[in-house]
Amino acid sequence: MTTIYDVAKRAGVSPATVSRALSGARGVSEATRQRVLAVAQELQYSPNYIARSLKKRQTNTIALIISDITNPFFTTLARGVEDKASEHGFNTIFCNTDEDPRIEAAYVELMLRRQVDGLLISSCSDGESLEVLSRKNVPVVLVDRRVPHARWDYVVGDSEYGAYALTRHLLEVHGKRRIAIISGPLTLSTSRERVEGYRRALREAGITPREEYIRAGAYKEEFGYQAVRELLMGKHPVEAVFAGNNVIAVGVIRAARELGVRVPEDLALVTFDDFDLASALFPFLTVAKQPAYTIGTLAVEMLLERIRGENIRERREVVLRPEIIIRKSCGCS
Repeated sequence: MTTIYDVAKRAGVSPATVSRALSGARGVSEATRQRVLAVAQELQYSPNYIARSLKKRQTNTIALIISDITNPFFTTLARGVEDKASEHGFNTIFCNTDEDPRIEAAYVELMLRRQVDGLLISSCSDGESLEVLSRKNVPVVLVDRRVPHARWDYVVGDSEYGAYALTRHLLEVHGKRRIAIISGPLTLSTSRERVEGYRRALREAGITPREEYIRAGAYKEEFGYQAVRELLMGKHPVEAVFAGNNVIAVGVIRAARELGVRVPEDLALVTFDDFDLASALFPFLTVAKQPAYTIGTLAVEMLLERIRGENIRERREVVLRPEIIIRKSCGCS
């Protein structure tokens, strides 16, 4: 069986250099890395990663637990995570909870058994399923959503500002007054902050928020569909909707179309998060676009610093403002 010493001898380098070259670590020139890779392939050498992880007590693997991989926001965030982790020689395990706290808890337990070095989590729970991570002192960085009483670092978008800016646009530019918000569950920080931004914009405009215009449920297309049907068919139909995310917005558009309600002529619509490819082909939705890719890369950098044991005592809080992109769905031409 070929060993690392055979590769080192043939390539004319030390075993330590072979190890760094094959793991993608820094401190090895590109020419040396390529020579080592060529020799390893020629000798059919495969590193024993299991033995290495036992020796170093590190698997060079992190986990990303997110709530809905079909949502383009999380898809882009995941790409940022994988790119940055790979750059540092780490592999990423992706876990999708489908907004189910039970699945989240099961994945947390599974990742602990897999002995990942750290976790990035967009939690769909109130944090109860994550308590085991605190007890075991596993490095964690929260992404997109805060968790009550958690002392971990986090990287999130400024949901309150984004909701405030979109609602204020409907009020000031389009003169809308009967504005509804269709939000995710209020157990989640993103939902609570977006509702608060919506309320703040209305209060500043001298409008008392109407509770019947505030609908909280799942971050799902079907919830957006059902909620807007009720809002449009009630005694006081709304004239504008702020959708809590892009998936809800799809449900709003589908229901409006079925009811013969035109967007934006009869119903103005704004939303959180974008559909990058769809918007490039057909720019329609007015959105608060979060820097999803950057959230992913920053979170990985912060997690790796914790994994390396760098002397960081305080919890770090990174809040990134979304970009407000005005398109046609709100009524702008």
